[in-house]
Amino acid sequence: MCRWLAYSGSPVSIEDLLYKPANSLVVQSRHSRLGAETVNGDGFGIGWYGSHATPGIYHSIEPAWNDRNLRELSAQASAGRVFAHIRASTGSAIQQSNCHPFRYENWLWMHNGSIADFSLVKRDLVMAVDPSLYPDIEGSTDSETFFFLALTFGLAEDPRAAVARAVGFIEETGRNHGVQFPLQMTVATTDGDTTWAFRYSSEGRSRSLFRSTDVSTLRHQYPDNPLLHDLSDDARLVVSEPLGDLRGAWEEVPESSSVVVRGGRVDLHEFAPAAATAA
Repeated sequence: MCRWLAYSGSPVSIEDLLYKPANSLVVQSRHSRLGAETVNGDGFGIGWYGSHATPGIYHSIEPAWNDRNLRELSAQASAGRVFAHIRASTGSAIQQSNCHPFRYENWLWMHNGSIADFSLVKRDLVMAVDPSLYPDIEGSTDSETFFFLALTFGLAEDPRAAVARAVGFIEETGRNHGVQFPLQMTVATTDGDTTWAFRYSSEGRSRSLFRSTDVSTLRHQYPDNPLLHDLSDDARLVVSEPLGDLRGAWEEVPESSSVVVRGGRVDLHEFAPAAATAA
């Protein structure tokens, strides 16, 4: 399926996030250790917040390991909040408008997983998107439809509740069409100030998800690691799989959970779908 990372903290070079870790996202694009597919070469995207309220995005259908422009851009750019995603298509076309992260106003969204039998349920799901939002859907993926359902169910007002309602609606729709396990997901979304991440699947066997531990503690454990000393105390990462092998640096996000990262504070909550009628 896909791999992704969500970073927040002091501004860092995007190159440091994408290329320098031992198990960087670029490495994972060719040799994922924990993904459903070893190779994630169907395009990639990065989103970052700079001097504008609306985040910048860069998408390419090239494999991440083979894109010279990504190398140039990441070496020059830095940001304090970065989303990055490498794609393994589950059936939709390889085109820029299908690359994550997806953007709407100040929001970014990326997804690893799939809506099962999407072609079967697509019409019902898309018809539930708020008509005022529908013109902004640019691609053909289940992931973007998921994003716009979350926006429809109130992502800007209450992200955790909105995602729960969207998941509930997707599951109800899928089961109405005879789909046993309608959804597989790890999702990250942000408004530029807070990051919300979710790990859930209808089957109860979700794709991998990890969060970084406290940077100040790691500095004491690894005083000779220069990268740790360049990060602020509030630096946090949520990732599909660990970027390196530092003992104690990563904690697995439990099944059916959500993570909220606001500054240096990380809160873990149980996550469950809400009934579609709750919308």
